[in-house]
Amino acid sequence: MKIALVHDYLNEFGGAERVLLALSEIYPDAPIYTAFYREKSQAYERFKNKKIITSWAHKIPFFSKYLHSPLRFLAPFIWGSFDFSEYDLVISSASWYVTKGFGTRGTDKKRPVEICYCHTPPRWLYGYKTSIEFQKYWIVRLYAKIVGFFMRKYDFTMAQKVNYFISNSKNVAGRIKDIYHRDSTVIYPPVEIPEIGRVQKEDYYLIISRIVGGKGIDLAIKTAIKLGIKLKVAGSPAGYYMEYKKLQKLSKNNIEFLGHVTDTEVARLYATAKAFLVLSTDEDFGMTPVESMLSGTPVIAFRGGGYLESVTENKTGVFFNEPTVESLSEAIKKFEKMKFSPEDCITQAKKFSKERFKKEILEFVNKHS
Repeated sequence: MKIALVHDYLNEFGGAERVLLALSEIYPDAPIYTAFYREKSQAYERFKNKKIITSWAHKIPFFSKYLHSPLRFLAPFIWGSFDFSEYDLVISSASWYVTKGFGTRGTDKKRPVEICYCHTPPRWLYGYKTSIEFQKYWIVRLYAKIVGFFMRKYDFTMAQKVNYFISNSKNVAGRIKDIYHRDSTVIYPPVEIPEIGRVQKEDYYLIISRIVGGKGIDLAIKTAIKLGIKLKVAGSPAGYYMEYKKLQKLSKNNIEFLGHVTDTEVARLYATAKAFLVLSTDEDFGMTPVESMLSGTPVIAFRGGGYLESVTENKTGVFFNEPTVESLSEAIKKFEKMKFSPEDCITQAKKFSKERFKKEILEFVNKHS
């Protein structure tokens, strides 16, 4: 069986790229089709030894760095330029760039079977909070309204051509059902971290995230200042996010920005932290809280989104109910009075292992192709 993998683009290395990496390990001979990549980016460095096939847009000057977002209406022409007729199966890894619609369902053309691993229907198209809040500018709101009208029609049409959907959580499965009127099978993404051995706990709370909007980093900083607790934030600014300097100005001596850190350093940070904070109000799934639990460290999470599927309340973490300093402060005070078993955290996290992901993907592909 001849297989191709399709992914939005290769730039930052986040949860979607970790899924793509696991898929490329399952199918090492499958080429990766993508809109573009940025050389020397974190994602490109992970995949540069694979066969990567880019679209014509990759050749446009500044497209990968600046233009792919404002020119997102080009997505239909980008994906339509690829010919997958020689393949038996396409596995698409889809989120915001409408990376789907290569399958045989609803068409007589010679096409492969398509299995779409959907991280989420594009958040920007359906009113979900995004990392860049450009909607505060009226000209952008007008532009987004016009482009969004046509892109929603395109996205829905492409979703109907997918043969089988896999969703990364029950949360996203609900969105796929509501938006596309399609059923999906939940296969949670693969989670793994380097092993670093036994370490001593330290007195700090931790956030590991790209420095973008919608992650609640400002909420964590304000709460840490109010409570006088130590907070470490690991991760670099990404995309068009413009608030990083504001966050640094807001911070006091008990807040430390670590920038980009290696996988080994990430594992050490998880293992030595008192607790890990995840604050997005509607996370698709969220791999970082599982990584934290895999390190034996409990989680303080907003009660919503994919966190409800990974964190066991009062056993591997605690929830807070409102995205406010008061609500988060109460959760931290509650956490400080409780004891959590590292073994319970690790046991819960192992339900989301890479081995489990590969096994479930192979079983799904063998059944449906």
